[in-house]
Amino acid sequence: MDLLINTTPVNAAEAWADFERCDFGTAPTLRLRPLEFEPDLVRRELYSLEIENVDDPALHTLFRAKRDEIARQITALEDRDTSRFVYGSLQLYGGVAQPLVATAEELLATIPIQAPSTRTVTAGAFAEAARAEFDRYRAVYEGFPANVAVREDVSELMVSFGRLLIPEAATFRADRVEPLLHHEVGTHVVTYQNGARQPLTLLSIGLPGYDETQEGLAVLAEYLSGGLDPRRLRVLAARVVAVAQMVGGAGFLDIFESLRAEHRIPTRTAWTIAIRVVVGGGSVKDAIYLRGITRLLESLAEGNSLDVLFAGKFALDHIPLIQDLLDREVLEAPWVRPRWLDVPGAQERLDRLRAGVSVTDLYEGGVAA
Repeated sequence: MDLLINTTPVNAAEAWADFERCDFGTAPTLRLRPLEFEPDLVRRELYSLEIENVDDPALHTLFRAKRDEIARQITALEDRDTSRFVYGSLQLYGGVAQPLVATAEELLATIPIQAPSTRTVTAGAFAEAARAEFDRYRAVYEGFPANVAVREDVSELMVSFGRLLIPEAATFRADRVEPLLHHEVGTHVVTYQNGARQPLTLLSIGLPGYDETQEGLAVLAEYLSGGLDPRRLRVLAARVVAVAQMVGGAGFLDIFESLRAEHRIPTRTAWTIAIRVVVGGGSVKDAIYLRGITRLLESLAEGNSLDVLFAGKFALDHIPLIQDLLDREVLEAPWVRPRWLDVPGAQERLDRLRAGVSVTDLYEGGVAA
């Protein structure tokens, strides 16, 4: 059961072409793949798990919370393309608080428009770069699995159960290739593989509510590797604004035009942001990137270590539990250390964050464009 794959349009390229032909005047029709599982059977299997027999109080609470999250995911997938889907998304990812929206709007107002990048690479070229990145990890960590696929049925770059999936029709800014690899491979794949090697293998697919911290960590990887440029920050901010508009009742065309006219987001980027927000009936997931990096910056300023976060996929709130399990040697130290921690300048940037900065400081600090 893959929530990400099952809420990704299979016809994004054709929908964009139709949208362009109609001069951006008609909202696109997005198609989602049929579910490859029977929801009722999965629920039956889920609730047959004898969680009541788990004696450890912390793990008992954790397993019950994860069971509840999976049940909510099943319901959300059943509710795709209905007005109920957005409520399931809110239950899974949380709402959008006004302070976060205000921060996003400040970023959009503060960061000047950047000249469009003219150098791009194809999906095939990106796949080759990804395979080379996997090779770099495998050279240090023997047996590090590599699974890269270029697929026509995905519209966004993503990691699903440790597999890097690349949309066949996509092109990528040449200067974004390395940051994206640190985001996807160096964070999402690395934490998947580290979690898969733990006695608690649930850490590979994620403890309840892990997504926000995981995406915050991936954005941090972009920053520490010198790749969180002004255009990327504007996209992360625009996603929050778009989610807030959707929750407030705005439709696709209103969101798309607002991003272009009010926030000067390039047309194709505005399209991508808008479809990610309205897909399935309304998704709030894209707000977690800015919220995740915000909370992670607060954690770093409080003196918390990053190292524990590489043990698998979990939320900041789970750190005391994970640290206790590590201390008692119930869990093992992370197998793989992300490469982005050791790129030139990463430690200096990390030291700056530990001194205390806000999300807006990530631009004001002069991140290279």
